[in-house]
Amino acid sequence: MIESGDQRLRQREYLLQISRAMTAQLDLISVLSLVISYAVEMTAGTSGLIALYDEDGNDELRIRASAHLTRQDWPAFARLLTLPISELPRRGEAVLREIAADTGLTLRQMIALPLVLRDTPVGVIYVFRAALNVAFSADDRQVLQDFADQAAIAVSNARLYQSVLREKQRLDASIEQSADGVMIIDSRWRIVTFNKAMEQLTGWSREEAIGRPCAEVLAIQSPQGTNICLVDCPLNRLPYTPNPVVEGRIATRDGRELFVQSRYAPQRGPQGQFLGAIANVRDITTQKQEEQLQNTFISVISHELKTPVSIIKGYAGTLRRDDVSFTPEQYREGLAVIEDEADRLARHIQDLLDVSRLTAGGLRLEQTDFALAMLAADVVRGFAATAGEHYKFELRFPDDMPPVHADYERVRQVLSNLVSNAVKYSPEGGVIRLGGWAEGDFAVCYVADQGVGIPPEEQAAIFRRFYRVDNRLSRETQGSGLGLFLTRAIVEAHGGRIWVESQVGKGSRFVFTLPLGRRRLVDEAGQAEVREE
Repeated sequence: MIESGDQRLRQREYLLQISRAMTAQLDLISVLSLVISYAVEMTAGTSGLIALYDEDGNDELRIRASAHLTRQDWPAFARLLTLPISELPRRGEAVLREIAADTGLTLRQMIALPLVLRDTPVGVIYVFRAALNVAFSADDRQVLQDFADQAAIAVSNARLYQSVLREKQRLDASIEQSADGVMIIDSRWRIVTFNKAMEQLTGWSREEAIGRPCAEVLAIQSPQGTNICLVDCPLNRLPYTPNPVVEGRIATRDGRELFVQSRYAPQRGPQGQFLGAIANVRDITTQKQEEQLQNTFISVISHELKTPVSIIKGYAGTLRRDDVSFTPEQYREGLAVIEDEADRLARHIQDLLDVSRLTAGGLRLEQTDFALAMLAADVVRGFAATAGEHYKFELRFPDDMPPVHADYERVRQVLSNLVSNAVKYSPEGGVIRLGGWAEGDFAVCYVADQGVGIPPEEQAAIFRRFYRVDNRLSRETQGSGLGLFLTRAIVEAHGGRIWVESQVGKGSRFVFTLPLGRRRLVDEAGQAEVREE
């Protein structure tokens, strides 16, 4: 009885150690190895193993831990794992003898119990003995059952931990690969997670940002220049909102100024206390610039449309007065002004219609073969008559310039826009050159001036809708900011491209390409030969 009491005491101690091990670590294999080692010792076994079912729900057992067996021995037990527990009393001994013969192990007795958690089979625990003189008893089975229960709990805990760990890894990967900046802050408003996009957005490295207050790193500024994160944090505003949003400017550590939108997902306790938050930060600088450009455009186009209407109305009202006598010459001059302003109004309306068509993807081309040099000469004649004496126009096209295959009126619009800009932004006059040459399957054409030029930082933006270069001359000249946007759209609709080469104070050269007509003619000739054959 004393020995039995000592054994039960040791069993309880082992179970307590296993329980402590399960709370101290969640490594499945380590805990299972501990379980099977103690189970073999407590049942006076010589070896043992634990096999688990795969998590995908199939019925295949795989050995995960063993005591006094090497990993090289494991494959020999595969035939044992295929036997249902109910078949072990009848067929187990024969299979055990086969395994012993194949491995050289002394295996004469076996006891096996299933690992079950909440009526769900988890695996099987096996203990083997080398001796035949003492059979496994009911007490041995009870001891093994106790260890099996602990093993089932260990499996459940470890798999749950692994599942949580995998979800965390997936979440971390999603946060890291997010195109938007993502940071997580704790209850003390300090950053605990800072993804790659946030590094690029703010100029702060992850190592520097983590642990710092978010108000220091992000520091969103209001239009008045105050730090919103410090003065009016959206997470502190009452009443609390589920997903507060704040917009403002930030100054990055590498000297950029951006407009950002930060959307928060806060966590709060039962009493509303702040526990932390996830912040999704997006660079909306381009969007804000576009809004500002649209606002500017509305103001400018309103003025551009109102001015010719006012002039037409003024001249028409003057010419119809009965109390004033006008000479035929004065009538002609007044009507000429009305006609010019009506044409200007029509051009603005046409530009707006073209922008609308482009937005809807409905810019249609009627392409034919024509001489680009002749069209350029025609455009120059129109501008030379009105530009003034201090402008000189030059055409530089080779005599053997092949025709282009394009929409004649649309290309006229391109050249007119570029020449109009050249005149407009050359207030002191100078030479305006139009030229071109053939290069491969394309014609390269340019319009160059000796005007004010375009700063390098604005050259990439001038083809955007509504954009106008921010200088004194652009503010003093008329224009809606649509000309270069339409010009680029027309050129690209032909399969060409357009770019600018410019130096401030020295002028600009706009270059664009159009497909050559000869390529189409060659293709057609080749197709005709195929048809004849």
